[in-house]
Amino acid sequence: MMNLFGTAVGAGILYLPINAGAGGIWPLIILSLLAGPIVWLAHRNLVRFCLAASNPNANITGTVTEYFGTRAGKVLTFAYFMSIYPIMLLYGIGITNVATNYIEYQLQWQPPSRLLLSFILVSILIAIMHIGEDWMLRAVKIMCYPLVVILLGISIYLIPQWNMAAFDQPFNLHDLLVTLFLTTPLLIFSFNHSPACSAFARAYRLSIPDRQQCEKKTAVILKRNTLLLLVVILSFVFSCVLSLTPEELQQAKDLNVPVLSVLANRSGNSVFGLIAPIIAFLAISSSFFGVYLGSLEGLQGLITQQWLTHNQHKSLNMKALKRGSVLFCLITCWLAGYVNWSVIGMVQMLVVPILATILYLMPIYAIYRVSSLRHYRNYLIDFFTLTVGIVAIIAFLVDKLL
Repeated sequence: MMNLFGTAVGAGILYLPINAGAGGIWPLIILSLLAGPIVWLAHRNLVRFCLAASNPNANITGTVTEYFGTRAGKVLTFAYFMSIYPIMLLYGIGITNVATNYIEYQLQWQPPSRLLLSFILVSILIAIMHIGEDWMLRAVKIMCYPLVVILLGISIYLIPQWNMAAFDQPFNLHDLLVTLFLTTPLLIFSFNHSPACSAFARAYRLSIPDRQQCEKKTAVILKRNTLLLLVVILSFVFSCVLSLTPEELQQAKDLNVPVLSVLANRSGNSVFGLIAPIIAFLAISSSFFGVYLGSLEGLQGLITQQWLTHNQHKSLNMKALKRGSVLFCLITCWLAGYVNWSVIGMVQMLVVPILATILYLMPIYAIYRVSSLRHYRNYLIDFFTLTVGIVAIIAFLVDKLL
């Protein structure tokens, strides 16, 4: 549960209060009521789909190939990789920037060479992943617990600063619907833990051979994870929104700065200056592990497919594949952190539409196409999930292109 939580809680949580709260309190209340079903149903569908493979060791790309054919498997593998790999690069950039700023402004030290710092940080994160699964799980849990405590601590700390200005805004149905429409993509991205779903499903499928018991166990874990996400993230979001005026939220949205920066500038409280980089470091690090696993899985799937297409009579060296994939992720993530690429806009254009397709549309299609998933059909719930995915894609494109 904590590994799924860590994958979900990334840098997006620091911008969610601003984007969700700038349109007023009522859209935020409605989004909060919808967030649980939006997050839980989609991820449950994706895990159910991954569990449906006849091969217990199959990942999401193998499952797609099994049920939809080789061509669909290739398309999905590429899309899955492109929805996750750019996020890993951004985390490499983000954690380098956070460390540089913390060393320079909080510790008042001369930061080391960015080339060296980026290499050390990315290498440490990747090394933790490959020391062993038990150590990796412990590392993510260790990072998640202080993150939960800090976010809830900030939520409680801000209570004396709450004001009711958000409730004084006039209710406007048109503005409410526009805010709901445009905030849906960020809501999905802020709660997203799909990069870890395939590895999560495969791990439990291997440890619990009985598929029915495995489905029940994974469903319980997903439900608990969703509840934890809702408590922590929504407490943080509401406390931040109620501590700021609508004008401050709109100004922050126009400047595109995280919510802790707004609170620090507003109160002059140095606490937020110290806490902000810690939260960012914990959030990026915990999310990095799930995204890194997904990137490795997608990259190895792409290489394997191409190898089987062009070298049918020659076996693939799996050890070399794994080592080469790790080296590729290490070098590209390190270089991204060093060069400090400004690729956020391009990444969002790739990530969000593909993510919504894989997480919301593809599992619903599978439920109505694959006979072994037929018993999961629920027309009302499936229509809701499908609608959310379509709205997220359209809203994102409208927001970026118009």
